[in-house]
Amino acid sequence: MDQLVELYRKYSGASPLSIEALPKAGSNRHYVRLTGQDGTTLIGVINGNAEENRCFTYLSRHFAERGLPVPQIMAETPDGLRYLQTDLGRTSLYHALSHGRQAGGHYSEDEQALIERTLRLLPHLQVEGACDLEASRLLTPREFDVQAAMMDLNYFRYCFLRTHDMPIDEVRLEADLLRLATRLATPAGQPHDDNGRPLRTFLYRDFQARNVMLCDGEPHFIDYQGGQMGPLQYDVASYLWQASAQYPHDLRQRMVDTYTDELHTICAFDEEALRGGLRLFVFFRTLQVLGAYGLRGYFERKQYFLDSIPLAIANLRESLALGVCRPYPYLHEVLTALTELPQFGRSPEAPEKPESPDCPDSPEKPEFPAAPQPALTVRVMSFSYKKGLPADPSGNGGGYVFDCRSTHNPGRYAPYRNLTGRDEAVIRFLEDEGEILVFLHHVFALADAHVERYIQRGFTHLMIAFGCTGGQHRSVYSAERLAHHLHDKYGVRVVLEHREQGILETLA
Repeated sequence: MDQLVELYRKYSGASPLSIEALPKAGSNRHYVRLTGQDGTTLIGVINGNAEENRCFTYLSRHFAERGLPVPQIMAETPDGLRYLQTDLGRTSLYHALSHGRQAGGHYSEDEQALIERTLRLLPHLQVEGACDLEASRLLTPREFDVQAAMMDLNYFRYCFLRTHDMPIDEVRLEADLLRLATRLATPAGQPHDDNGRPLRTFLYRDFQARNVMLCDGEPHFIDYQGGQMGPLQYDVASYLWQASAQYPHDLRQRMVDTYTDELHTICAFDEEALRGGLRLFVFFRTLQVLGAYGLRGYFERKQYFLDSIPLAIANLRESLALGVCRPYPYLHEVLTALTELPQFGRSPEAPEKPESPDCPDSPEKPEFPAAPQPALTVRVMSFSYKKGLPADPSGNGGGYVFDCRSTHNPGRYAPYRNLTGRDEAVIRFLEDEGEILVFLHHVFALADAHVERYIQRGFTHLMIAFGCTGGQHRSVYSAERLAHHLHDKYGVRVVLEHREQGILETLA
C-alpha cells in the first residue's frame, strides 16, 4: 500500500486524506478509494499480474482517445503492479437492475432504458474501439478462432456434461464440436467497409451488467482486459442472454433491434446474416456458461452458480427448439437428453406442489448431482532452510519445494521480527510490497495443474513446501495462501503444517 500511496503523492502533489478499501470481486486485484485534500477521489489498483495491468491500461487509453466511456488512467508504477484510475462511483449496472432481476425479469421502464443505453454503446466499443488497436498488446489468445472456441466448448464438455451419468460417444461428440467451433470462428454478418473489405472488431468477451459502472447515471465499461479480436455477436449474446438476468423474450428482441440500429450508424453489414449468427452465439454462450456453472457450482460448491443452472438450461432448451443445433445431429441428441434429465425439470412421478417458500423441496428447485469427491490429500508446509528440507510422511516421495528467499523479507525490520506470516501486519507488508504476489501467481499455476492431474489419475498424496530463511514470515504466508486456495478451489483435504512454528491443521 505504501507504494500506491507514494504513486498518488507523486501524481497529486499531496498525501490522500483518506483510504477506503473496496470489496474484492472475482479477481486478485485489490481496489482502494483515495480521497484527496480537496475531496476528489481516485481508484488505486494493486495487482500482481503486471501483464494483465498493462493490457488494461493500454486498452483504457486507447478507448479513451476514441471518446469511449472507460476509466482514465492517471498514473502507474514502472513495474506495472499498481496504477491510479478515475473513480466511476459505487453503482454498477448489475446493482441498478436489482429490482427487475429479483422480480423474475419484470424490469421497469427506467431499468429497460439503462439496458438500452448500455447496449447502444457496445457497437462503438466493438468497431470504433478496434480502429488502430494493436492486437499484439492483448492477452493471449488474442483472436477468437477455432482453438479459442474449442477451449470454451470443452469447458462445457468436461465441467458440466461429463458430470452427469449419460452414455456419450466421445468420437462423434468431438466431431460435432469441432464443426461447430469452425463455424463460430467464421460467422456471417460481420461489418465491412464501403469496398466490401471486412473490418476487424473488438470482442469484449465478458460484457455483462457487473462490468458496467454508472457514473453520473451514464454507463461506463470496465474489465475488458480479457478481450480479443473477434465476432460481434458474442458480446450481444453474453449481455442479453445472461441466465441470471432473466430478460423476457420481447425485451431481448427489442434490444437486438436497438443494437442493429446503432450498428447501422457506424458501418455496413448484412443484418439478416448477423441475426442468424447471433442465434448460434446464444447457443454457444449458453454452453460456455453451463461449463462455468458446473465448475463453480458442482465442484466449488458456490450456491449462486447452482441456482443459475436451471435458468441456463431454460436458455439451452430455447436454442434447441429454434433448431440452432440441428446441423450437429449427435450434439443435438446429447443436449436434448441432457435437458430431459429429472434434475432439470419436474419428474413425471413427482406430485404437483405449489410454488411457496414453505415448500423448499418443490420440483421447481431441482437437485443437482454431487461433485466427485477427490481422495487426494495435499500436504502444504513451511520450513526454514537452516533446519533442512522437510520429510514427506506419506512415503510418496515429496513434490514441489519453493524457495521464498528471493522475495522481500519482513523479518529484516524490527516491527515484524516477532510476528509470522499469519499476522495481519506481515500480510499487509507482503501484499502491499507485491513481490510475493508475482511469485505466488506462478506457484498457483503449477500447483493447480498438478492437483487437477492427480485428481484425474486417482493419486492420494501430494506435498508442496515453502522455505525461507527462518520459516517464519514469507514461507508461512505462502503456505497459508496456497493451502486455502487449493481447499477452496478443489475441495481436497489439505494438511497445513508450519514446521518451525509447531502448527499443524487440517482443512477437511
